[in-house]
Amino acid sequence: MPPLRTAPGPRGRRPVGRTLLAAALLASLAAVPAVAATPRQAPQTPRETVAPAPADAGPGSSARQQVAHFYGAYIDAVSAEDGGRAAADLRAFYLTPRFRSQLDAWERRHDADGVLRAQNAPLGFRVTPGDSGAGHTWSAVRLTWSGGKHPSYTYLTVRSDLRTGKISDISDRSDSTR
Repeated sequence: MPPLRTAPGPRGRRPVGRTLLAAALLASLAAVPAVAATPRQAPQTPRETVAPAPADAGPGSSARQQVAHFYGAYIDAVSAEDGGRAAADLRAFYLTPRFRSQLDAWERRHDADGVLRAQNAPLGFRVTPGDSGAGHTWSAVRLTWSGGKHPSYTYLTVRSDLRTGKISDISDRSDSTR
């Protein structure tokens, strides 16, 4: 499976598209409990078609896709002028409650965004799969901070719960030579 990354293009158009996509996702999920609470109705199926995962995708592929969706929308939200509310909504949706609490403490200690481990937004990102086990899957996230002949990168390890797909930890990778 090729690595997921941000689409090339003008910086001004991406935040709006991803932010709208994230808002639509959050709005559609807010309606799910109302449908699920209705007695004696057949389960509702979404109208949009979702391509099935490849047979060799393995455990955690859905969670890794969630990580890619989260980072794409989150970077766009923090890059937007009034993206604070969207970023908070994305955190509430994609991160476990326990990890959000840990992230708040990390941010107070380091005076930086804990998701990005920085004070500003990167130019791009790439998510690659890692190992899975004990109910979790790990993804490597490479954040791109500069372009040109010698781009600058930082690397994060993101742990997701296989059952929920929610992100339960983000840490700096000790080996940033990749």
